Amino acid sequence: MNYKKPDDSKVRAKKHLGQHFLKDLNIAQRIVDGLSGHGGYDRVLEIGPGMGVLTQFLLPKTDFSTYVIEIDTESVAYLEKHYPDLAPRIIAGDFLKFNAGEHFPGKFAVIGNFPYNISSQIFFRALEIRDRIPEIVCMLQKEVAQRIASPPGNKDYGILSVLLQAFYDIDYLVSVPPGAFDPPPKVQSGVIRLRRNGVSALECDEKLFFRVVKTAFNQRRKTLRNALKPVGEIPYHPLLNKRAEQLSVQDFVTLTLLAQNAQGSN
Repeated sequence: MNYKKPDDSKVRAKKHLGQHFLKDLNIAQRIVDGLSGHGGYDRVLEIGPGMGVLTQFLLPKTDFSTYVIEIDTESVAYLEKHYPDLAPRIIAGDFLKFNAGEHFPGKFAVIGNFPYNISSQIFFRALEIRDRIPEIVCMLQKEVAQRIASPPGNKDYGILSVLLQAFYDIDYLVSVPPGAFDPPPKVQSGVIRLRRNGVSALECDEKLFFRVVKTAFNQRRKTLRNALKPVGEIPYHPLLNKRAEQLSVQDFVTLTLLAQNAQGSN
């Protein structure tokens, strides 16, 4: 198969959609090669394929069927014209409103060059249906990619780090310079891979866990004794003397259980 860079004249990059079209074919190949098959899926959903620079590397794969979801009608028309065999598997719509059950009876992987302006929202949506998504390989703003993959104790460690690491093992794969895109973004990019871990459910109330994590990092310079006051009374524990970035996922589960028990006893 002859792989090709997209012709920029075909689809105009739209700022409000955060479009930056990848043109580096080596990077495109490395992103697709990041899929490991972890979790036993037979379908892959590409988010925001644009003009298909990743798609063309996905389509020859025989161990899964490739689907794409694209909100830009101009890109949808381009894909239908240049990849006619893909046409029945092009979903014209928004992943943030995507009903997986309508299209996939089982598990599916997610891949894509995520729009930087909604990458966090994409991850929150994926978390909602995490048992359907055993693997994600994606490119996003390098700062966000590093944050997601960062371990506890690192200044990059934050809300997304904890929430995603609770359910996924995360690897940082490669950095990508602005020149790999057209138009080039003003920031560096990074590729990460998330593979579902063995945690089927947290040992605590999940909604409260999310609240504890978000509240802790909203005032990350404070010790948790002070930062978590909006959550309610939490019985003393040595973890409360630390700051949010110092805690592991299990530490946050422990604090959530303390808060949960305190609320239950009121």
